[in-house]
Amino acid sequence: MATDLQVTIDSLDPHVLADWWAEALGWEVEPQDADFIRRMVAEGHASEDDTTTHRGALVWRLGTALRSPDPGRPRVLFQRTTEPKTVKNRVHLDLHVGADRREAEVARLLAAGARELWRAGQGPLEWVTLADPEGNEFCVA
Repeated sequence: MATDLQVTIDSLDPHVLADWWAEALGWEVEPQDADFIRRMVAEGHASEDDTTTHRGALVWRLGTALRSPDPGRPRVLFQRTTEPKTVKNRVHLDLHVGADRREAEVARLLAAGARELWRAGQGPLEWVTLADPEGNEFCVA
């Protein structure tokens, strides 16, 4: 049996970064169950410090996840960390949009807060490496 896969991205502000990536990918942030969170706090399984409010909703402070509208895609979890990113990512996301859409997609992501790092190519393939608002590298190809 195949192993299921989730991509986890460390983040200083996981809820804000998840919102950015949801917009970038056209995915949705998974809803969190405020009643369940309150029950976990009331029963002593969690504390108020484990929660926060984001966009007016009670959520887990530790993080949040994205899901694709298309089945079979891996879940992307944004997990809170206290250390800022300091070196190049060892793993990154590649957004495959096709050569005909690449420049428009790069422009859209730059306008949304990404920054361009470099452009590269190999043979007929070309890509643009960008950084998200927290500095995580990703490529648009």
